Parts: sequence; C-alpha cells; structure tokens
Amino acid sequence: MDNRAFSSRRSLCLSAGLLLAGQLLYIVVTQFHAGGDANNHHAIFATYAANGIWTAVHLGQFVSMAILIAGLFALCSALDVRDGMATWAGRFGAASATVALALYGILQAVDGVALKQAVNAWAVAPEAEKAARFATAEAIRWLEWGVRSYQDFALGLALLLFAVAVVRLAWAPRPIASLMGLSGLAYLVQGWVLGSQGFSSMHSAAIVVAWVLSLAWMIWLAIVVWRMRN
Repeated sequence: MDNRAFSSRRSLCLSAGLLLAGQLLYIVVTQFHAGGDANNHHAIFATYAANGIWTAVHLGQFVSMAILIAGLFALCSALDVRDGMATWAGRFGAASATVALALYGILQAVDGVALKQAVNAWAVAPEAEKAARFATAEAIRWLEWGVRSYQDFALGLALLLFAVAVVRLAWAPRPIASLMGLSGLAYLVQGWVLGSQGFSSMHSAAIVVAWVLSLAWMIWLAIVVWRMRN
C-alpha cells in the first residue's frame, strides 16, 4: 500500500469513528433536554427557567455536533477520487459543513445562553415587568428558529454534496450514498418546517427520520471500513 492510500485509509477510519460517535453522543445528550410543547411559550419558558442543566446540555450538543462535522471533514480528506464532479462535491460539502458548524455555535449561544437568561429573568420579574420580559424571551426564541433553520439547511446541503462524492467511490456500497442523501433531505425538511412552523410535531418527526437515516449510513460505513482493515 502506497503512502497516499495508507493516509486515505487512516482518514476514512477516523471519519467513520467520529461520525458515529458524534451522532450517538448527540442523541444521548438530547435525551436530557427539557421537554414539553415547545410552541406553548408560557409553559415551556417556565420549564426552561426551572431546568438546572440547560447550559450543560446545550454545550454537550455543541460538542457532539463538532465531533460529527469533524467526521465529515475527515471524510473529505479520505475521498480518493479522480472524478471532477466528486472532487468538487466533496470540497463544497466541506465548505457547507463549516457553515453548519458556525451556525450551530451561534444557535447554542442563542438557545443555551441567551434564551436561558431571558426566561430566568422573566420567571422572577415583578408582575409589571413580566410582559416586557416575556416579549424579549419570545424574540430570542424566534431568532433561535431562524438560526437553527439555516443550520439545518447548511448541514443538509453538506450531506447531499458528500453523497454525490461517495457514490463515485468504487469501494463504497451505493446504498450508503443513497442513505446519506436521504438524511440530507431530512435536514432540509427540518429547516423548512422549523422556519415556517417552529418546533412542531412535524419538525420532531423530521428529526427522528434524520437520526435513523444518519445512523443507518454511519453504521454501514463503519462496517465497511472495519472489513477493509481486516
């Protein structure tokens, strides 16, 4: 095996490990997120204000997403293709993943810090100030909708572009690319639904679909990589 092939193989192993670890960690951390009807702002803001691990959960989500997107960067490095379309798809996919990570950092600053402080202030405010405090918290919530919507669009586009690159690889089973592309479409649906409806039941369903599809292709990729090493 030449040095280039060895380096590509190592990047592929790293990618498979980071992707699966990031996705699984994200799902686990999210189970600790405070629940309720997220579009019922009076009720859910009270729940958020009473939650003692809010900031820690959102930091965990950010770390998980950073690990997952690092896996996409490693995948871009592992792509050893001499096809022009696949090469550019991988590069643009990495650029879109960079945007997705930046937007996710902004999202967690808005949601994990700003919204928490706003709902805390609303919860303890004198009655005369509650309406103004609530309006501030709602404005931050709507900003959260916007940032997360565009983060979903950026991540969905990145996955679609990587799917185009992966489908050109001789060693990769074609269904991996198909599942990757479908997970990207699920993120695009999330972005559209969130931007138009907020945290609705349809948005929750799109999240679950994206998780299932992502786990499917990530586990499959890890199995393929493990077999290549043996």
